[in-house]
Amino acid sequence: MNNATAWVRPGSPGRTAAFGIDLGGTKIAAGLVDSGGTVLATTSAPTPATAGAKAVLDVVAALIAALTPSADAELNIIGLGMGAAGVIDAASAKVLSATDTILGWAGTDLAAELYTRTNLPVRAVNDVHAHGLGEAWCGAAAGKDNALLLAVGTGIGGSHLLHGVPQTGAHHVGGHMGHFASPLATGVRCSCGRTGHLEAIAAGPAIHRNYLALGGDSAVADTRDMTARAYAGEDLAIQALHTGGLAAGIAAGSLANILDPELIVLSGGMIGAGDLWWDAVREGFSSEAIDPLQHLIPVPATLGNDAAIIGAAGLFLADNTNKDHA
Repeated sequence: MNNATAWVRPGSPGRTAAFGIDLGGTKIAAGLVDSGGTVLATTSAPTPATAGAKAVLDVVAALIAALTPSADAELNIIGLGMGAAGVIDAASAKVLSATDTILGWAGTDLAAELYTRTNLPVRAVNDVHAHGLGEAWCGAAAGKDNALLLAVGTGIGGSHLLHGVPQTGAHHVGGHMGHFASPLATGVRCSCGRTGHLEAIAAGPAIHRNYLALGGDSAVADTRDMTARAYAGEDLAIQALHTGGLAAGIAAGSLANILDPELIVLSGGMIGAGDLWWDAVREGFSSEAIDPLQHLIPVPATLGNDAAIIGAAGLFLADNTNKDHA
C-alpha cells in the first residue's frame, strides 16, 4: 500500500462523508469525500490482480482503514461507493461479468464481501460510470440534466447520464462505447476479439499500434513517445494521432445524434495529447454531428484522477445518484 496518505483538510464536526474507490486492473485508488464533493484524503495501492478477488478486496479494506480518521466522531461516514472494472449490477453491487484482468472477479458480491470487511454499506457501478458521476456531480457536466462522457485512454468507455444517473441499460452493459463501430477501424482487431470497433483505432495503445502499422519507428515505445514525435513534426506520428482523434470525434458526433446530450465531456489519458489530437476530435465531431448539434463541441473533463473517487462516493452523497440506489 502507498503509505503517503494525503490529507487535504481535517473533518469538521457534523459533516457527512463517504469513501470512494476507483478499482482498476493495475491500481486501486481510495478517497474520503464530503457531501460537497471535496476530497478530504486519498491513498492508493497496486491491484493484486493475479491473486484473485478476495485479495483485491482485502487491499480495498486496508485502504479504507488507512483513510479512517483518528477522530471518528468528526465525520458521519455513511457508506463506501466503488467504481469497479467489469459489468456491475448497480442494484446489487455484484460483478456480473469481467475479463481475466482480475482473477476470479466475475461473480464477486462486492456489497457482501466489503460489508464483512468494513462494516459499511456498499454501492457500486462500473468504473467509467463512476467517472461520469463525478463529472456530473462536481465537474465539467455539473448542472446538466443530460450529459455524455466519453473516456479515451488505455481503453475506451463512457457514460450517458440523465439527471445525474448513469444509464446502464437492461443488461448493465450500457457505456461500452469503445465497442461502437468506427469507419476508421475497418478490419482492425479490437480487444473484445471483434474487428472495426472504436477502441481498436482510438484508444491510446491502439494509436501506437497504428503508428507502427503505418511504418513508424519500432524504437518508439508507446503512445506518449509517439505523441512527442508528432509534436516534433514526424509525419507518421502526426497521422496516427490525427486518426485516433478523428475516430473519437466521429464517435462522439454519432452518439450525440442518437442521445442528444446537453454536453459532451471527454476524459481519459488522451485528453492531454494537445492540440493535434483535439483538433482532430473537433474535425471528426463536426463531420458527423447533424446541424442542430454542431454547437456541442466536446469539452475536457475537469476532475482528473479524482473523478471516479468523487463519483463513487457520490453514490451515497449526491442527491441525484442516491435515489436509484436506496
